[in-house]
Amino acid sequence: MEKKDSVIVLSGGMDSVTLLHDYAQRIALAVTFDYGSNHNKREAVWAKYHCDLLGIEHIVIPLDFMAQYFKSSLLEGADAIPEGHYADENMKSTVVPFRNGIMLAIACGLAESRNLQQVMIANHFGDHAIYPDCRASFVEAMGEAMSAGTYCNVQIFAPYTNISKGDIARRGNALGIDYSTTYSCYKGGEKHCGKCGTCVERKEAMRDAGIDDTTEYEF
Repeated sequence: MEKKDSVIVLSGGMDSVTLLHDYAQRIALAVTFDYGSNHNKREAVWAKYHCDLLGIEHIVIPLDFMAQYFKSSLLEGADAIPEGHYADENMKSTVVPFRNGIMLAIACGLAESRNLQQVMIANHFGDHAIYPDCRASFVEAMGEAMSAGTYCNVQIFAPYTNISKGDIARRGNALGIDYSTTYSCYKGGEKHCGKCGTCVERKEAMRDAGIDDTTEYEF
């Protein structure tokens, strides 16, 4: 059995849930951050569900200050969320400034506090165009900072950085993950809206992977 040496940043969406299952043998702790977005609460339910399923400790850390002081349509209610594809210019409004940097920094502190060696994050290639803190260059730089700033040289493990969401869906399907037990929609409704950037990307990934999409969509 592999050593449990990792903290994972777990949202409860497709990508991080796949990473959770993919490397469950190495994960000692999963951390979900509630930064006040429309979808945080619904995502956190599924994050806990999968941690319970795998017997992995799960904690939720509130980051209320982000909703209070940061500017993003993700923090302004469902009506503020643009519809369309991530390639569209209006999707930049969904960026929460330096979100991954903040989450990784806290996860790094958790790792060092528990004498764990690495932090896992499920950024992927499809995120790169719109989210600067998902790009390989950022992950590499943040990893160097984390290593330099900790006695135990905490590392970042981001195995999906250069693959697509469709590739992740294929991996998850092979692992037996039921993606209806994940949540992605930026509007945060009971059902996925089907029109926001993350819903469109979710649908595309399922089609690309040849998976029957059992997600409940409004449209």
